[in-house]
Amino acid sequence: MNTDDERVVFFDIDGTLLDTSDFAETARKAAIGLMVDNGLPLDKDEAYGVLKTIIREKGSNYGKHFNVMTQVVLGHEDPMLVALGMITYHNVKMALLRPFPETLNTLIYLKSQGYRLAVISNGITIKQWEKLVRLNIHSFFDAVITSEEVGKEKPEKLIFDVALRKMKGNAEKSVMVGNKFKADALGAVNAGLSAILINSDITEDDRDYIKKEQLDIHVLDDIGDVRTIL
Repeated sequence: MNTDDERVVFFDIDGTLLDTSDFAETARKAAIGLMVDNGLPLDKDEAYGVLKTIIREKGSNYGKHFNVMTQVVLGHEDPMLVALGMITYHNVKMALLRPFPETLNTLIYLKSQGYRLAVISNGITIKQWEKLVRLNIHSFFDAVITSEEVGKEKPEKLIFDVALRKMKGNAEKSVMVGNKFKADALGAVNAGLSAILINSDITEDDRDYIKKEQLDIHVLDDIGDVRTIL
């Protein structure tokens, strides 16, 4: 086993380690449904449209979407409806949260090969740790570096630089695994790391750009395929 401590594999979470396809939408619709059933004076489609507008304006990491919604619809905040929305959203989302089938085996393999593991995520620190803890894979990771703590989001070079410093990693020996071409792959390469894209909606133009610029980016279908590269 290679025990070079400078080798770090950084992971994105949503869509990379965890299958989050449609889970947020399902959870939001369940929350809205319960709020409407308990007195929010809109039909469910109208209410969901209002919530989507608030999310676009405030951003997905904003913590008080349902508070704003009751203010917009009722003219004041309704604590009971807010609580119903928050708890339902949280419970449904966490019930649907699941790792990809090969996530655990891949993490075990990487640790057996001497890699140290960490997360780089555009999100709220406690929320990212919560996902890892709920799925019982938190012990594989030495650190979670987020845009909340750094003040910059991927693909900004700073968040990768901070992550490397925190992990005492060597950029040339480290890799970023994610599902977003610009945020994860280009961001990592611009910071001096290599990158692996999985579960990605990468376009043919993006693939051509990788070839043209000879970027150190591998495009794979599944997280289990990471074992063929590392």
